[in-house]
Amino acid sequence: MLALLYNRPDLAKRVSDFLSPQQSVQAAAAPARAQLVAKGSDAVEIKNSDDKQAVRATRQQKYVTEWLSRRYRVAGDAANMLVATAYSTAHEIKLDPLLILAVMAIESGLNPFAESPMGAQGLMQVMSKVHSDKFEEVGGSKAALNPVANIRVGSQILKDYVTRTGSVEGGLKTYVGAAAFEDDSGYGHKVLAEYRRLKQVASGKNVPIYTPSTPAPQLVQKAAPAPAKADTTTVDAAHGASETGETVAGL
Repeated sequence: MLALLYNRPDLAKRVSDFLSPQQSVQAAAAPARAQLVAKGSDAVEIKNSDDKQAVRATRQQKYVTEWLSRRYRVAGDAANMLVATAYSTAHEIKLDPLLILAVMAIESGLNPFAESPMGAQGLMQVMSKVHSDKFEEVGGSKAALNPVANIRVGSQILKDYVTRTGSVEGGLKTYVGAAAFEDDSGYGHKVLAEYRRLKQVASGKNVPIYTPSTPAPQLVQKAAPAPAKADTTTVDAAHGASETGETVAGL
């Protein structure tokens, strides 16, 4: 299926149209549509039926799609499909979609077929063997290279780590497998730098697709996370999206 999408523009266009963010404009006509906004570091869900905000969110998503398509040389329809999936997943799990996209960008350069020597796979470079339980609901470990499954599982893992550590920085450090080390070799800095660029893009600013201090996209060598220590506290994971592009870390 993935090979067809990347080699058959007509099929990719159909999928892109199906997932097009323009659908959100039509859905906005329904009364009391739930949207997520960020206040400081806390996610706050509010009821909103204002079409103007829906149109603005659609415009922001369009800006992000076009910028990522040019920056990472991904076909427009394919980029639209990936961004739309990231936004819908983020809305469900209450995590900022721009943070998810930033991780995808740094981890794989938006390459759904990426695989590292350590066994990390797909857009978000998920260790499918380590997180096989999370893939059970989306078709098993073989679905690791399915863009939708990979984004959903990777986003849930990221949210779990942010919840566990209490911060986005700590969550990113654990996500890359550096929780037991003093630093993450700059991984968190790269992701947050890309996240800040995406925030500017979403706001309509003209952000260069090439940044002098940013090398060409490379796969991050992800180490398997260390086994969690026994704890009497159970951490429940939840995810969500902020259509305003603010980091959601108040978990």
